[in-house]
Amino acid sequence: MPTNQPIVLLRERDGDRYLPVWIGAAEAAAIAFAQQGVTPPRPLTHDLLRDVITALGHNLSEVRIVELKDNVFYASLIFSDGVQVSSRTSDAIALALRTQSPITVEDAVIDEAGVVVSEDEDDEVERFRAFLDHVSAEDFDKPGGPGEPGVGGAPTGE
Repeated sequence: MPTNQPIVLLRERDGDRYLPVWIGAAEAAAIAFAQQGVTPPRPLTHDLLRDVITALGHNLSEVRIVELKDNVFYASLIFSDGVQVSSRTSDAIALALRTQSPITVEDAVIDEAGVVVSEDEDDEVERFRAFLDHVSAEDFDKPGGPGEPGVGGAPTGE
């Protein structure tokens, strides 16, 4: 994005809408680690929270994005015993990936903030996803690597 702020794109399972969620860099790294199956030598915050939930004998059954207020998404962690805990959406997504919990979005939220992506744009999203599947965080630290504008396939015109 022009601001260099990371974004998560959640895709509607049986539809053509995406929900763009802007997140912080730390949460983006935590989400990327989970998606890539990276196991850090010591637990990161979201790993620790997963381990605490498990140690206490609970299960996270769902992460639900429940509200959009003043351009900020709000989420709830839904536990198997019915307990709900308010959460930042980015943290909830990072935790859902670590616990293999489904991520759902309230209809009102997707109706308000969901964006329809045309087939051509959807192809572009798939090409970008393929690019992300073959790049690592270390690539962005290298001079001339994918993170340098105009080099290694990185977008220009930010």
